[in-house]
Amino acid sequence: MNPVASSHFNFSVPEPTGVVAVIAQQDNSLVGLVSTIAPIIAGGNTCVVLASESKPLCAVSFAEVINSSDVPGGVVNILTGKPSELFSHFASHMDVNAVIYCGNDALIQKEMQQKGAGNVKRVLIYKGVNWLNEKAQSPYYIMDTQEIKTTWHPIENIGGGGSGY
Repeated sequence: MNPVASSHFNFSVPEPTGVVAVIAQQDNSLVGLVSTIAPIIAGGNTCVVLASESKPLCAVSFAEVINSSDVPGGVVNILTGKPSELFSHFASHMDVNAVIYCGNDALIQKEMQQKGAGNVKRVLIYKGVNWLNEKAQSPYYIMDTQEIKTTWHPIENIGGGGSGY
């Protein structure tokens, strides 16, 4: 509840962004992948994740684990391939609501931000995050892929003769 100076209640609630495309960390195949996916799906989003190009076996094995778990089909979609070929599609696709890039390539970062701005997409750059560090496991990463919805509701005047609106 937010304080306001009028006769209204003001509520702000976090809601899922929607579809989040991720280019996972390329050096640390499994920990980086899981640490990026977990806050996205914990926040109620779905994700399309491009796994490590050089170490895709962990991601494929993790996809089998997700398939046999209680995670509904389509919530986590794991792709393998080259980030240089796919980042442009992630950033410009109209059905993707946010993009997360876990890399250090400045050209990819710049182009993702430019293409993401074309359809008002949230672009998040996790540059130099050490996913083995305790700080990287913070639950606050959930808020990166949340939108805040604010609702105004009038307070009814109970004691007086007016309608209160």
